[in-house]
Amino acid sequence: MKTRKLILEDGSEYIGTGFGSPEEKKIELVFNTSMAGYQEIISDLSYTDQAVVMTYPLIGNYGTMEADNESDKPGILGLIVREYCDRPSNFRCEKTLEQMMIANGIAGIEGVDTRQIARHIRNYGSCKAMITDETTDTAGAVAQLKAWDSPTDQVARASCEKPYVLNPDGTETLLSRESVPQTAQNAIAVIDCGIKKNILRELQQFGCPILVFPWNTKAEEILRYKPAGVVISNGPGNPEDCQVTIETIRGLIGKQPLMGICLGHQIISLAFGAKTYKLKFGHRGGNHPVKNLLTGKIEITSQNHSYAVVPESLEGTGLSVTHVNLLDGTVEGVASKKDRVFSVQYHPESAPGPCDSKYLFARFRAMIEGKEDE
Repeated sequence: MKTRKLILEDGSEYIGTGFGSPEEKKIELVFNTSMAGYQEIISDLSYTDQAVVMTYPLIGNYGTMEADNESDKPGILGLIVREYCDRPSNFRCEKTLEQMMIANGIAGIEGVDTRQIARHIRNYGSCKAMITDETTDTAGAVAQLKAWDSPTDQVARASCEKPYVLNPDGTETLLSRESVPQTAQNAIAVIDCGIKKNILRELQQFGCPILVFPWNTKAEEILRYKPAGVVISNGPGNPEDCQVTIETIRGLIGKQPLMGICLGHQIISLAFGAKTYKLKFGHRGGNHPVKNLLTGKIEITSQNHSYAVVPESLEGTGLSVTHVNLLDGTVEGVASKKDRVFSVQYHPESAPGPCDSKYLFARFRAMIEGKEDE
């Protein structure tokens, strides 16, 4: 176990012990306040090119299980923890967290004050950083970080490469035009921008085929399969980098029921003409309170995003605000009843204890069945 440094672009440095992959990583540094769910976090493609500071002090104590992964190939680059447990106690455990990290090229640091780092990020904002060897010159690393242009192709890397069908029995087959008569009846289309597997698991409960399309699929190609509805998934990066997907949604508005989750929420808003902006340090955790303006109820939600919709920009778009974050008043949901569209900024498929937001999948099902008002 070698000493490793975390160097931030403002010159701050934190020295701890390395675990996971020994590779040097340039990353965007963010923090997550969840008490559990570290495996779901590091396998969530929304964290592509980022490193996550976990504020909960003990990480790794229940190991990892293949069935709990949110993706087959994680895009996260680093994990910073207070204390790493290499001897998990869990009857379901298949690998230690470090074994999973090494297999996926994820660098780690333990033994640092993660709450101090989180407070630094809250004051400074999400920032560029480097996970590197203890011998690395800090001034030289800072110069590299200031000169480094963060990638803008995260969604392209996180999305599937070819369209496929997720059948009701769980099997997957490549989607082709020849398969339309067999697969399209009552199917749900999904635009994969880096989708979490649990979204697909929730949609499988509809009992119909799920047609999964890459992020850059044109609207006419999706409409060729005549799906009953379309879901735009979560994903990493700046939503404004997804211009192809935004154009696709513009081509689907009013033609199919649409549901957006996280990045999908931002893309829908941009497609209607609204604007987005980057939050200072984002929302990442499992207990964010959100108010449903339609019912007055408060939902405890799971969140992971850097961007939000500008509230004033929604005026005149046809979208109305349906949910707001009670911590900072940011827009957490929008809808257009006329166009049969709704989206939320948080993750209704996640269940970090509360399952308050599961009803949104039932709402989407009612929408595609024409029963939303019942």
